[in-house]
Amino acid sequence: MGKRVIFTGGSGKAGRHVIPELLKKGHEVLNLDLEPLNQPNVYTLKTDLTQPGQVFNALCGQFKLSSPNPPGTPPTPHAVIHFAGMARNMLCTDDETFRINTLSAYNVIDAACKLGVKKIILASTGSVYGVAFASGDIDYESFPIDEEIDVNPMDTYAISKMCIERIARGFARRFDVDIYCLRIGNVIEPHEYKDDLFHSYVNEPQKWKNHSWSYTDARDLGQICNLGLEKSGLGFQVFNATNDSITSKNSTMKFLKEQCPNTPFTREMGEFEAPMSNVKVKEVLGFKEEHHWENYFPVVGK
Repeated sequence: MGKRVIFTGGSGKAGRHVIPELLKKGHEVLNLDLEPLNQPNVYTLKTDLTQPGQVFNALCGQFKLSSPNPPGTPPTPHAVIHFAGMARNMLCTDDETFRINTLSAYNVIDAACKLGVKKIILASTGSVYGVAFASGDIDYESFPIDEEIDVNPMDTYAISKMCIERIARGFARRFDVDIYCLRIGNVIEPHEYKDDLFHSYVNEPQKWKNHSWSYTDARDLGQICNLGLEKSGLGFQVFNATNDSITSKNSTMKFLKEQCPNTPFTREMGEFEAPMSNVKVKEVLGFKEEHHWENYFPVVGK
């Protein structure tokens, strides 16, 4: 049965692919964003998420413009998916990145919990593992990069996401709700598999330690969000939201030992397993990859 879902940041790179996947599953979606979304079945309500009054008003309002409106008070949304915020460092100053990301998430989580929403899904990032925007070349703590690793990033963007995860953990405990944080890899839109950047991922992998040689297909991210909507009773959870395979022609363990000789392994990895492991999201939510990168970027001889 479809759910009433409020999605923040749906006009962004990930959201504009995730929302269509949710619509396919029969969910009704309201997009909260400062920019419009080119999706005829989804209304975009212009909302500044750093303003708590606007957030509260948006979460308890109508899902679309109609005349007249349905009688009575609009029903409480079944779920909120929060993707809005600054997507990396240096889109604005560090203090603004931190303020926008943490305050927006706090306002969304606070309003949702106090309005009785029982399911919240948040966009976190693989940058929390501390390598992507580190000061200098540092190693990952261990391979595979999984949710059990102690995270201690040093850049503002990743620190803001760590704060969001901590806010989520506290509110999940306080209100006894499900809040799932998705540590998303580098999001790839369908057309980007043919772009120069992805060609570099595959053919010049030594350059891409900062992305952990892993990726997240935007459409598969939609599947993960839907699975999160369907799976209840887990409380606070963190999931790596990545696809199955390393973005390299080389087998995973051989390649990682060459690139990061001082980084230990905590287990044997699959032949082409993504270094940022998605084992948990597969085992707990039932994720099954639909968009493997080689389907769009053929590799001869692998």
